Amino acid sequence: MLAMTGPQWLAEPQVPVLWDAKERLPKPDLSALPRLRFLTTTDFPPFNFLDGAGRLSGFHVDLARAICAELGIAEKCQIQALPWAELEGALQKGEGEAIIAGIAATPESRSKYAFSRCYLQFPARFIMPKTKALTEPIFDRLRGKRVGVVAGSAHERMLRDYFGTVQVVPFDRPEELYDDLKAGKVDAAFGDGMRFAFWLGGSDAAACCRFAGGPYLAPEYLGSGMVIATRANDPALAAAFDYALQEISVKGTFAEFYLRYFPVSFF
Repeated sequence: MLAMTGPQWLAEPQVPVLWDAKERLPKPDLSALPRLRFLTTTDFPPFNFLDGAGRLSGFHVDLARAICAELGIAEKCQIQALPWAELEGALQKGEGEAIIAGIAATPESRSKYAFSRCYLQFPARFIMPKTKALTEPIFDRLRGKRVGVVAGSAHERMLRDYFGTVQVVPFDRPEELYDDLKAGKVDAAFGDGMRFAFWLGGSDAAACCRFAGGPYLAPEYLGSGMVIATRANDPALAAAFDYALQEISVKGTFAEFYLRYFPVSFF
């Protein structure tokens, strides 16, 4: 069994719910705010990308607009795309009020930014051929199985630390791992649930496989998830985002966005 200090197991695939509906966060008054410009990128689909008509689209774009609607400032809301390397400088120069582009909340980054609470985490998952896919409790059933994982990744460290009874088979490239899984040369693959979800839903997988067992959340290996960054001296705006994100979750708007952009749920 996994220790409580290790990854948390969630029983069934589901839309992630990271907010306590019973918690009451104060509604902020942003009426004096002249503008709320979110800064993002164009090269991180399905979070931020240019659609066929050249319009900025994606999960983060819809989420930013929903945040503005919840805060009652839709008319002041703007979203601007910049190269990743320019995001920090643009925020610090006042060219935007927030970054919604996957900046990780780490001890180092917290000296530069104030962050909202996490709104999306990325669990580790197992995938297996459909005819052999295991269900929880999966730990003992994996004993002796050949499990592929990308070499040198956080997922490899996590697999070795928490599933020590499996035969770990490292791969240099994800494509090689997928090929061997389809060919039956490994019994399972372990890795990023979101990337696995896109592969499972794509043509390359040829409907061979599915998720096995539950999602595993392990911040000590996989980070603390998606957050919105503001300038370090503007924690009140980060707190305003917390209010809006909770409302979006409670009202089901977040679930709508999640299922739109991640039709194969990685939870």
